[in-house]
Amino acid sequence: MASVTAKVMSTVSAPYGVLLTAAQLAEKIADINSADSYDCSVFAFLSEVSPKLQQSFIDEMGVSKDAFAEVARKFSDLAGYKLPLAI
Repeated sequence: MASVTAKVMSTVSAPYGVLLTAAQLAEKIADINSADSYDCSVFAFLSEVSPKLQQSFIDEMGVSKDAFAEVARKFSDLAGYKLPLAI
């Protein structure tokens, strides 16, 4: 597991006891249904992982930037404050 992926997964998984793989997280951060279901792992990624590390993970995992931006915007709206990569 790459350093970027390890850091992201420990931040997202450990505090919430969520067991998922990097590939599963990559799918979730590009799936608008994650916002509709208030997925805690996606919100943790968006709010607790640094924007630089988020971008590195997105690049490393080949996540669609457009799909991710849509999910981030929706979570930002739900949270009531601007999340760093919600452009």
